This record gives sequence, structure tokens and C-alpha cells, in this order.
Amino acid sequence: MCRKGESLVQEGKEGLSVEKFQQFIDILTPSMDDYLYFYDMPGDCYCISSNALERFPLKQNCFHNVVQELEKLVYSADFSALNAEIAQIRRKEKHFHNMQYRWVDQEGKAIWINCRGSVLKDEDGEPKFLVGCINEIGTSQKADNITGLLGETSMRAEIAEHLEEPVCGFFLRVGIDNFKEINENRGMEYGNMILRKTAECIEHVLRPGQKLYRVVADEFAVLDFTPCDRQNAVVLYNDIRGEIQRFIEGSCYDSFFTISAGTLDFKDLEKPSYSNIMKLSEFALNEAKNGEKNKIYLFEPEDYERFQRKRALLKRLRKAVNEDCRGFTANFQPIVHIDQQSVFSAETLLRFDTEETGPVPPTEFIPLLEESGLIIPVGRFVMHKAMEACSRIQKFIPDFRVSVNVSYVQVLKSDVLKELVEGERRYGLRPGSVIVELTESGFLESDEKFIGFCDGLQQHGIPLALDDFGTGYSNFHYLYNVKPSTIKIDRSFTMKALQNAYEYNLLRHMVDMTHSIALKLCIEGIETQEELNRIREMNPDYIQGYFFGKPCDFDAFWREYVTQNEGIIDES
Repeated sequence: MCRKGESLVQEGKEGLSVEKFQQFIDILTPSMDDYLYFYDMPGDCYCISSNALERFPLKQNCFHNVVQELEKLVYSADFSALNAEIAQIRRKEKHFHNMQYRWVDQEGKAIWINCRGSVLKDEDGEPKFLVGCINEIGTSQKADNITGLLGETSMRAEIAEHLEEPVCGFFLRVGIDNFKEINENRGMEYGNMILRKTAECIEHVLRPGQKLYRVVADEFAVLDFTPCDRQNAVVLYNDIRGEIQRFIEGSCYDSFFTISAGTLDFKDLEKPSYSNIMKLSEFALNEAKNGEKNKIYLFEPEDYERFQRKRALLKRLRKAVNEDCRGFTANFQPIVHIDQQSVFSAETLLRFDTEETGPVPPTEFIPLLEESGLIIPVGRFVMHKAMEACSRIQKFIPDFRVSVNVSYVQVLKSDVLKELVEGERRYGLRPGSVIVELTESGFLESDEKFIGFCDGLQQHGIPLALDDFGTGYSNFHYLYNVKPSTIKIDRSFTMKALQNAYEYNLLRHMVDMTHSIALKLCIEGIETQEELNRIREMNPDYIQGYFFGKPCDFDAFWREYVTQNEGIIDES
């Protein structure tokens, strides 16, 4: 214990009071970013600066049952070490507390702190108070020495000052495109130079009332609380791009980089808090960086709502996969052999429906499955459902086949060929019973793994159907490399052919060409008798569409097409 502390304690028989410490903390709190605290050990009372209430899940800044309350506040993995330290102080084995560990913030995130404190003893030498300061060691600096700009902590204080009343203006968040590659290719020093030059370019075009901050890594933020809107932000962004272009030309293109930006109009924000501004501006910048980059995105609430739905749906999809694909079902749609006038096979179609989400369109959840990699376990699930259904139906219709859609992610990141071969063996299916459908636009013919997959299908006698032909590359050389057994014409192509003479003749020639190279052709999207009559004139091999049946579950398919297995094409 320091001598000053000893003298303070000796001022009275009772030593310093809790009330005096509390008054002392209240006086200093407005002038500090850190958190002062004292711990009255005999009285089991803990008091911390009131500004900690904004940051951490504390109901009040003074509380009893200290160890139990701290256990709720401290990150679970760190609490035992803190508790041991408190016990050492009580046993007089430690007289100074200096520990780095984690607290949990209002959102449940772990926040690193450095907690230091001196032990003040009573006149009998027993620990009476632990008095000290807590500071966050993971927070951004107030200023950035590389760019010479103020940092996020300073920006946070500026925003907090203005948000005390309704505000106008905009928040522009700027990011250097592909900055990681700049550092990797040219080195950290060069990257720091780009950061400095970017800051200079932005500062050079700022208008009165606008302030620039370094946010994090390669990102900057411009605050403008003047009476303006996001269109002013667009003008500023274009000015910044112009200034950067002049710098690039001045360096004779030795330096070349672009910037993207996302902007918020403060008037459009329902909750103009600092955390909300940072969250939405990060979304806006990410939207600008998606795809081409080198552009500005103007925040729209509708876009953010779609983003949130996508994120919530992805979370639900993960949960479904972890629960043995609960919510996923396999539906089956008949494919009709036009000559035999009977069901030739069925396409297996994935569906997703839960109490929380309701029915979700495949166009919405399948891209998410592919982006996240969840298509691998879900694809395995639907593949087994298809094979199981085919095995049962073949006992009544021996030549029945089932087709399954295979995603490019399954081909590139899993051994889907092995799963197909083992599945056929497991369910006792006849050779060629499972038809693999690949979407034409989803693959690159030059990819070695994709070519190896197609070759493997041929070696094992697994037919390949090229789906949505005419909507992707429509490259006949592509057909040569992939070597499908069947081409499927997408409904959008079919509709054009039924509405336009040129497209009709084009589709007719495509059917002839397909037959000339010994391939089969299936036309999708037939919904009426009139459409069927016109398409039959082209003499395709197979027909699929709502006219013959919509996708349905296995029980309905069994009742409709297996137990009543008769010709279904109307000859009228």
C-alpha cells in the first residue's frame, strides 16, 4: 500500500467511508474514459464509475454480493483466475491487483480489460478497500499515427455529442478495395503510404463542417452534421475518387488502387445510436464492395431487411442441418416419356418448411446452402431420399428412374461421386437408375475436378442430364466435354418458343441437333394441352411440367403415378 493511502486511512478510526469514495468517483467520472472503482471488502460492496453502465450489463453502479455479481459480468473462462486473486488479497498474500482479463459487454461480446488497484488496510492491518482503475485494452486508439487522423474512440465521442438531439447530415464510410492484396504484394510500408495518401486525398476535398476519422484497417469515415443529405455524400465520394485519380496519375501509375463507400442519411435512421450507425455503415460499405467495387452504395432499409432475413434464414438452415435436416423434404415431379405415354422418371426437388419460417422458395434457400457449404449435407440427405424412393418404386415399375440435382459445391468440395455409387449399391438400384442433373451455368468446363466428376459418372454408368440448357453458356463445345445423355430445356426457353416463330424454329432445330448426336431431350414447363400439342410436333423424348403434375411428396406421388401406372398423355 502506498504511504499516501496509509495516511488517508489513518485520518479517522473508521478510515475512509464508502460515501467518500463514491463522491470521489462521481467527481472524476465526467473527465475520464476509464472506469474508477472501489471494493469495500468487509462490507462486500463494489462501486464503479457510472459510465460503465452504458458499456456493461450492470443494473446499477454500486452493488453487494460482489463475487456473485462479478461472476455474471466476467467472461466465464476468466472468472476462476479473478476469484483466486481476490482470495489472495483477502489472505493478505497480495497488496496490489494488476490483471488482464475479459468482461462481457451489453451485446454479450468479450471485452479485454486491464484492472489495477491498491489494497488499503484498516488500523489492524486487514484488507479494507481495493481501489483502482479499469481500462479497456482492446479499444481503438483516439488517434492514428500512420494517417495523422483521429481514431474511432474520438469519432464515438463526437457522434455521442450530436446524438443528444435530432440530427441531420450523413455518415460516409470509405474503404480501400483489396487492401490486403496491396500489403501482400507491395509490403506493409507501401500499404501505410497508401493509407496516408488516401487520408490526404479525402482531407483535400472536405467541406466546412466535415470531419475525417480513421475507423479500422483500411477504412475511413466522414461525419457531416450540417443540413445536407446523402446526395452530398455522393458528390463528396466522387470528389475523393477524382483526387485519388490525380495522385495515381502523378505517380505515373506506380500506385493504383480504388475505393468503395457506403453512406447513411442520419434522417433515415430509426435508432441513431453509435452502435447502429457503425453496424449499418458496415453493411453499406460491404454492399458497395460486393461485385465490381469502386462504387458508392446508398443505404436503403429494405436492402438491410433482406440482409437480416438472409442471415436469420441461414441460422435456421444451420439449425435444421444439425437436427438431421428437420424441415427439409424431398418432392417428386413426374417426367413423361412422350412415346410410351407414361411416367419415365421423377425429378427430386428439395423443399424447406418450418414453423418458424413457413415455406421458403428454393430460389431463396438453395443459394444460401451453396454459399455456406450446407448444400453438402443437405444434398446427401435429398440424394438418399431419392434413392430410397426409386428403390421402392422399382418393385412396381422396374425401369423407373429418379433424377437428383447436384450442386457445383458438392462436386468441388465433396466426394459426391463416391456417395452416388455407394448409394446405388446400398439401395439395390439397377444400373442407370439415378440420373444426375447439373445446371449448365453452374460449372466451368476447364475445372479438372468437374471434368473428373463427369468422367467418373460415365465410368460407373450414371446418366448425366444438363439442366436449364439455353439459359447458360449454350456452348456445343461444352456438350462435347461434359458428354451428357440428356439435355433439359428450361421453361423460359420453352415459353419463348411458344410465343415467337423464330424461337420455335430455333428450338425445333435444337431438338434435331440433339438427336443427331445421339442425345435425349426433355422439355420443361408444359402447363396446358395447347402447349403440349405444339411441343409434341418437335418430337422431344421427354416432357415435364404442371400439365402432368406438380412436385409432391412421396406418398402423393405413389398414389398418383405408381399404384395407377397408366398412360397419362391425352391424345386429343
